[in-house]
Amino acid sequence: MSKRIHFNDVVTRDGFQIEPEFIPTDAKVRLVDALGDCGYAKIEVTSFTSPKAIPMLRDAEEVMGRIRRVPGVEYTVLVPNLRGAERAMESRADELNLVMSTSETHNLANLRMPREKSFAALSEVIRVVDGRTPVNVSLSTCFGCPMEGDVPQAEVLAWGQRFADQGVRGLTICDTTGMAHPAHVARMCEALQQRFPALQLTLHFHNTRGMGLANVLAAVQSGITRFDGSLGGLGGCPYAPGASGNISSEDAIHMLEAMGYDTGIDMARLLQVARMLPAIVGHEVPGQVAKAGPTSQLHPAPPAVAELRAAFS
Repeated sequence: MSKRIHFNDVVTRDGFQIEPEFIPTDAKVRLVDALGDCGYAKIEVTSFTSPKAIPMLRDAEEVMGRIRRVPGVEYTVLVPNLRGAERAMESRADELNLVMSTSETHNLANLRMPREKSFAALSEVIRVVDGRTPVNVSLSTCFGCPMEGDVPQAEVLAWGQRFADQGVRGLTICDTTGMAHPAHVARMCEALQQRFPALQLTLHFHNTRGMGLANVLAAVQSGITRFDGSLGGLGGCPYAPGASGNISSEDAIHMLEAMGYDTGIDMARLLQVARMLPAIVGHEVPGQVAKAGPTSQLHPAPPAVAELRAAFS
């Protein structure tokens, strides 16, 4: 178990984008800064999309300008188009994350265009960026579409290949609505690693049907070392019926640490940050370990136990 497992926290982008109440810029900056001290490989800070499309992230430039950049942490951002990429590069993003769906129906619902049109637009971004900033491509609905059903593995690999051929650094394979199961994940991860041995491969799971952590474990056991997670389990695609939050970063990291994997994360510090989250968003969050404490946190026995020990000794 010597391989390092790398985590990218997406709470301030994916997690916040569907919150109904605007989260103040100060709170976003504080949260990114706190996460930066926890040992993450990456933090997806924001999205350079139209403020009309996602009002929550209308402060992208200000957030990127104010965060404290921790050496060794990559501050990545989602960009939907060439204008977004230009804004992101002006804001000194360490990585550009481009997104499209492997499902035609979901792409039309989410991005309001056919897949081929999305591919052409993202290809233009890759061409203009020309290696100045690393590019990652996130492919949505790789394990199934809530409107179409199964998405063939061959389809996922074919779209991945088209982007790999353009020189992207990485692919994120997304289970956008929690339709994956561990056997499906194992098959996909084996095929991805065979096809794209030189790319950074990241898996992005949702816990919609309670299989998020099981899917993380299946991916790790298949050799995957990079994952997206969202603090507290916040998030979900606004254009995917029935979608609930991402896997909880702290729950996944706690599981892997307990099993002996090295995540590079300061778990005690991360749980302190996770416990700040309900006050920031104004409601409870799905994450479990921040509520229960890690398995290493023991509790004093009730006073009666000492009396019973004495009585039965």
